[in-house]
Amino acid sequence: MAHPSQHPTYTEDQISRYLEHIRLSHPQSGPLSSLKENIAKDPLKWLAKIQKYQMAQVPFEDLALHYSTHHSIWLGPDYLYDKIVGGARGGYCMENNLFFGTVLRSLGYALVSCGARVSNAVIGKPDGGYTGFSHMVNIVTSEGKRYLVDVGFGGNGPMRPLRLIDGEVSVGIAPSEMRLLWTSIKPHTDASQRLWVLQHRNDAESEWQDAYCFTELEFFPADYEVMNFSTSQSRTSWFTRTIVCVKHILEVKDDEEEVVGVVILVGNEFKRRIGGKTEHLATCKTEEERIEGLEKWLDIHLSAQEKEGIVGMVTELTGRG
Repeated sequence: MAHPSQHPTYTEDQISRYLEHIRLSHPQSGPLSSLKENIAKDPLKWLAKIQKYQMAQVPFEDLALHYSTHHSIWLGPDYLYDKIVGGARGGYCMENNLFFGTVLRSLGYALVSCGARVSNAVIGKPDGGYTGFSHMVNIVTSEGKRYLVDVGFGGNGPMRPLRLIDGEVSVGIAPSEMRLLWTSIKPHTDASQRLWVLQHRNDAESEWQDAYCFTELEFFPADYEVMNFSTSQSRTSWFTRTIVCVKHILEVKDDEEEVVGVVILVGNEFKRRIGGKTEHLATCKTEEERIEGLEKWLDIHLSAQEKEGIVGMVTELTGRG
């Protein structure tokens, strides 16, 4: 039997405050007891709805590695709750997906979390290679069917639960599409090995590009502690060298709110992408400009202590050069 800490849950009060934070409380879902009844009647519908509102209110970001005194990431469920719900912040993949997995488990969903490798194509090197395990996903089982649920891959990740079916195409943020393939990858020495590969393309006419691959082997909290240390502390990690923040945009379509785009900060550039079209918002030269952009376009407000934390970091904007 697994140790209880392997499968943490939140209290009903914590879940109620979370639902208010993501703006999925009454009248959207009714009281928590009603939401649980709705989930029991149509678990997939409500899984998709909760995921959508989570992604619209909880950004994908690594600001704690740059704007803080500790420059580190913690994965404890209560710490993540306080950061995301209490602090109105987000996190990178392991933070957001561990937190969301705990939320889903608290609502009665059955799931396992699994490790994933990110494709080199994501960083502009479409050579068929992958990182080591540096990403995590949740696999949710609903009414006997299994779904990939990922709220921690920024603007090109799944917008809704993706059923684990080889080759089935789904809509991302329109007009983009994604699919899962049950296949081997180029680094395999044994071509008979199989895992799931998530692929993404900008529209139906574009080429497919690998996003990440994942196994069906359940990973434990101790596995993520190892992964998190490397991802958040290694000098070669993209996250220690780049500031990133992505927040999804909801818009009403046919009386239902849908994800239609994203606002993105990468380094010193703010962009907004809706309907496949990208709008440049700003290029920042100073920390004052970037902090103002975080407040204006991403609704993230840093404390004075957090702002001071970036001084001397390689990612600091000094206004020189």
